Amino acid sequence: MILTIFSFIFVIGVLVFFHEMGHFLAAKSVGVRVEKFYLGFNFFGLGLKKMYKGTEYGIGLFPLGGYVKLAGIIDESLDTECTGAPDEFKSKNMFQKIWIMSAGVIMNFLLAILIFAHLTYHNGIDDPDPRAVVGKVYPEYPADKLGLQESDEILSVNGIQVADWESMTQEIHSHPKEEIEISWIRNGEITTAVITTESTPQLLGDELIERGMIGIMPILNHREAGLFESFSVGYRQTYHFLNLTYRSLMALFKGNVSIKEMAGPIMIAKIAGETASAGWSALLGLMAFISINLGFINILPVPGLDGGHVVIALIEGIIRRDIPLKVKMGIQQTGLVLLLLLFITIMVNDIQRLFQ
Repeated sequence: MILTIFSFIFVIGVLVFFHEMGHFLAAKSVGVRVEKFYLGFNFFGLGLKKMYKGTEYGIGLFPLGGYVKLAGIIDESLDTECTGAPDEFKSKNMFQKIWIMSAGVIMNFLLAILIFAHLTYHNGIDDPDPRAVVGKVYPEYPADKLGLQESDEILSVNGIQVADWESMTQEIHSHPKEEIEISWIRNGEITTAVITTESTPQLLGDELIERGMIGIMPILNHREAGLFESFSVGYRQTYHFLNLTYRSLMALFKGNVSIKEMAGPIMIAKIAGETASAGWSALLGLMAFISINLGFINILPVPGLDGGHVVIALIEGIIRRDIPLKVKMGIQQTGLVLLLLLFITIMVNDIQRLFQ
């Protein structure tokens, strides 16, 4: 339990810090006054704080979150105090506003790339062997119950000869929860047997489908990775998970995936604790994945999120005048209500899954 709590606080704390640091640096770069920079929420004014060059830096007693308060911005704090001073957010042009509001998301993506690059450089790369040779058998899965062992070579699936690992897995994937016939060779002896596959969900486009699996992995050939290749892998992995997040959201909107599948703070804490037990590399990998999700969600054009501010800045830039204050306040309040309802729904789902 203690490991779970500290792992969750560590992951969320680091991600929020980098996200808010992005807003902070972007605001400073275009001359916007930053009134507050907090890691954690300073409820009742009981946290640690210090003024430095016009900015109040602090650590709130409630560690889950953080924020940057910019001068002259109508945001989720619902602060309407704007004087029109040149160092206020309101006084900046459209491109500067968009830069400030998107910088947190950019920082989340950059952090993910850096984490994946670090893990690749530190741990190396495991290239899957293209041959249809078993490298690992997972306990209690169909392949284990059938008696498949490491170094067994799969010859055919349902009478169809397989030339490599890819063609073999494609045939297995196409038969979820079905009986299939597998032939393999071990020490020169060919064995044929029938096995019933298990099923695992997979996103195909924005549709959730079931694919067959028997619980085997290919042989992995380990090698070291150079600095340039590590960053290349970091970029590709970040793009992969960003694309996966997008497709998952589209599947949710189209009703192909239930909102009950979404993980909230409780499930993230549970996963963080379990991952921390597996070591730093696993925890850092989880942090990178959550950072990508945090960045993607924040850039959505929803009032109360960074993407909502970007949309407002775009509209004001196009119409060349400010949206009335009452309208902005109404938009922010609506966004806050929607986000609160979504948060409550996800929390209820988390609690239900926790006790299942």
